[in-house]
Amino acid sequence: MSIEGFTQKGFRITGRVQGVFFRVWTQEIAEGLGLGGTVRNRTDGSVEAHVGGPGGKVDAFEARLWEGPPSSAVEGVEVLESNAPIHEGLFQILPTA
Repeated sequence: MSIEGFTQKGFRITGRVQGVFFRVWTQEIAEGLGLGGTVRNRTDGSVEAHVGGPGGKVDAFEARLWEGPPSSAVEGVEVLESNAPIHEGLFQILPTA
Protein backbone atom coordinates (compact mmCIF):
# COMPACT_ATOMS: atom_id res chain seq x y z
CA MET A 1 0.00 0.00 0.00
CA SER A 2 1.25 3.49 -0.80
CA ILE A 3 -0.50 6.73 0.16
CA GLU A 4 1.20 10.06 -0.63
CA GLY A 5 4.56 9.67 1.06
CA PHE A 6 3.51 6.61 3.12
CA THR A 7 4.45 3.13 1.93
CA GLN A 8 3.45 -0.11 3.61
CA LYS A 9 4.91 -3.53 2.82
CA GLY A 10 5.03 -6.98 4.31
CA PHE A 11 7.97 -9.37 4.14
CA ARG A 12 8.48 -13.09 4.68
CA ILE A 13 12.09 -13.85 5.52
CA THR A 14 13.39 -17.42 5.19
CA GLY A 15 16.59 -19.21 6.08
CA ARG A 16 18.19 -19.47 9.52
CA VAL A 17 16.09 -16.65 10.97
CA GLN A 18 14.67 -18.05 14.22
CA GLY A 19 16.67 -18.44 17.41
CA VAL A 20 19.21 -15.85 16.18
CA PHE A 21 17.63 -12.64 17.60
CA PHE A 22 16.20 -11.76 14.17
CA ARG A 23 13.04 -10.16 15.60
CA VAL A 24 14.95 -7.92 18.03
CA TRP A 25 17.41 -6.98 15.27
CA THR A 26 14.50 -6.19 12.94
CA GLN A 27 12.89 -4.00 15.58
CA GLU A 28 16.14 -2.07 16.06
CA ILE A 29 16.51 -1.52 12.30
CA ALA A 30 12.91 -0.36 11.91
CA GLU A 31 13.09 1.97 14.90
CA GLY A 32 16.39 3.38 13.65
CA LEU A 33 14.69 4.23 10.36
CA GLY A 34 11.64 5.67 12.12
CA LEU A 35 9.29 3.00 10.73
CA GLY A 36 6.20 1.59 12.39
CA GLY A 37 5.15 -2.02 12.15
CA THR A 38 5.41 -5.53 13.53
CA VAL A 39 7.57 -8.64 13.35
CA ARG A 40 6.81 -12.22 14.41
CA ASN A 41 8.09 -15.76 14.03
CA ARG A 42 5.92 -18.04 11.92
CA THR A 43 5.33 -21.70 12.73
CA ASP A 44 6.90 -22.67 9.38
CA GLY A 45 10.30 -21.35 10.55
CA SER A 46 10.13 -18.04 8.71
CA VAL A 47 9.85 -14.51 10.09
CA GLU A 48 7.13 -12.11 8.94
CA ALA A 49 7.46 -8.34 9.17
CA HIS A 50 5.12 -5.50 8.22
CA VAL A 51 6.38 -1.91 8.08
CA GLY A 52 5.08 1.48 7.10
CA GLY A 53 6.64 4.89 6.60
CA PRO A 54 8.37 6.98 3.93
CA GLY A 55 9.01 4.92 0.78
CA GLY A 56 12.78 5.35 0.77
CA LYS A 57 13.03 4.18 4.37
CA VAL A 58 10.85 1.14 3.67
CA ASP A 59 13.19 0.30 0.76
CA ALA A 60 16.22 0.68 3.06
CA PHE A 61 14.53 -1.63 5.59
CA GLU A 62 13.95 -4.23 2.87
CA ALA A 63 17.61 -4.11 1.84
CA ARG A 64 18.73 -4.58 5.45
CA LEU A 65 16.51 -7.68 5.81
CA TRP A 66 18.84 -9.47 3.38
CA GLU A 67 21.72 -8.90 5.84
CA GLY A 68 20.08 -10.10 9.05
CA PRO A 69 21.86 -10.24 12.39
CA PRO A 70 25.34 -11.85 12.54
CA SER A 71 24.22 -15.40 13.44
CA SER A 72 21.45 -15.56 10.82
CA ALA A 73 21.60 -16.86 7.25
CA VAL A 74 18.92 -15.19 5.15
CA GLU A 75 17.95 -17.25 2.10
CA GLY A 76 14.97 -15.24 0.87
CA VAL A 77 12.98 -12.05 1.39
CA GLU A 78 9.53 -12.26 -0.19
CA VAL A 79 7.52 -9.04 -0.49
CA LEU A 80 3.93 -9.43 0.69
CA GLU A 81 0.89 -7.22 0.35
CA SER A 82 0.27 -5.66 3.74
CA ASN A 83 -2.98 -4.44 5.23
CA ALA A 84 -1.77 -4.87 8.81
CA PRO A 85 -2.54 -1.95 11.11
CA ILE A 86 0.60 0.20 11.30
CA HIS A 87 1.07 2.83 13.98
CA GLU A 88 3.66 5.30 12.75
CA GLY A 89 6.74 5.30 14.95
CA LEU A 90 5.71 2.16 16.90
CA PHE A 91 7.35 -1.17 16.03
CA GLN A 92 6.30 -4.25 18.00
CA ILE A 93 7.41 -7.87 18.33
CA LEU A 94 4.30 -10.07 18.19
CA PRO A 95 3.78 -13.66 19.39
CA THR A 96 4.47 -16.54 17.01
CA ALA A 97 1.62 -17.32 14.63
